[in-house]
Amino acid sequence: MSESRVVHVEIHGQRYPIRSGLEPEYVAELASYVDEKMRLAARESQAGDTLKLAVLAAINIADEFFRASDEVQSDQAVIRRRAAALERMVDLALGLEQPQPAVR
Repeated sequence: MSESRVVHVEIHGQRYPIRSGLEPEYVAELASYVDEKMRLAARESQAGDTLKLAVLAAINIADEFFRASDEVQSDQAVIRRRAAALERMVDLALGLEQPQPAVR
């Protein structure tokens, strides 16, 4: 992380000073994403209160995060199984392991 600096962003019509060591362009991208989620929440909800919209947006972002995390874990499990199968195949090809009889 680089040196901390203040980046001014606008979310749902409000300006916020964000102190961060992240690149300013990335902070602006994050703010834009949150702004879009707030706008979607405003369109989908009768809640006019900014705090309520922020909570709805946060719940939607958390849902996206959890779903993406689950997908990554699932993908990692598949990769581990395939890597183990490939390792067994290589071991068999090199004569490091004896073939297992087929289970019926």
